[in-house]
Amino acid sequence: MNSAPRILVFDSGVGGLSILEALRQGPGGCDFIYASDNAAFPYGLKTQSFLIERVDNVLKTLIDQTQANIIVVACNTASTVVLSSIRDHFKIPVVGVVPAIKPAAALSSTGMIGLLGTPGTVDRDYTQTLIQDFADDCEVIKVGSSRLVEIAEQSLRGIPPDKIEIGEILAPLFADDKLDTIVLACTHFPLIIQALKDASPRELNWVDSADAIARRVESLIAKRHQQQNLSKPSSVQAIFTEDSDEIDSLRKALSTFGCDDISFCEGIK
Repeated sequence: MNSAPRILVFDSGVGGLSILEALRQGPGGCDFIYASDNAAFPYGLKTQSFLIERVDNVLKTLIDQTQANIIVVACNTASTVVLSSIRDHFKIPVVGVVPAIKPAAALSSTGMIGLLGTPGTVDRDYTQTLIQDFADDCEVIKVGSSRLVEIAEQSLRGIPPDKIEIGEILAPLFADDKLDTIVLACTHFPLIIQALKDASPRELNWVDSADAIARRVESLIAKRHQQQNLSKPSSVQAIFTEDSDEIDSLRKALSTFGCDDISFCEGIK
């Protein structure tokens, strides 16, 4: 391939920007498309059947319009549901973001880790399988919160997180002093990592999947674009599935992630 790699980073909201930021730290020369299915936000409250149909439909339209050649499903909720089905439907590589339970278990010195995600992610069978496979010797405390997703979305719109509210959400994780590691099992949560740390009663290990996803994408680029000169600056555009007044309040934050080119995807039912 001689064209620049075109990487589609996909989420229902703006949580996937944490993955985009990690990807942008890699080699230059990539074209990034950040796609938010804001018409169906939030995914964390949707049924499994809805997500399978919706994500497949949206990605088909986005790929046709963007000619992307790598898909990053930058949403833990969607990834734990749709990865196998969309990999069957698309010929281009699909990289999913799943809870970083394996590295968290390896990092913990006490064997007690917290799993902080959306209610759908923490209760999913897929997530339980990850725990059984990679953290069977650990105690895992699960906390599912849709409110933290809203807080992260609001923070990018200029509304500061409330330390007391976040502390109340996190409180179940700190019932035992042995807990020393927390998995951020939602891509929204790294966007408010400082607020999470400020609301925590002690120092902890905070683990997310962004760097691992960036390494995986970089390896795919190296295999598929061996002859490509990747020295040019990366380009970034943002696509939303629905025009909304709220997008105006996101423009400043999107710009900090390199997304000054904002458009809307047509043809999605």
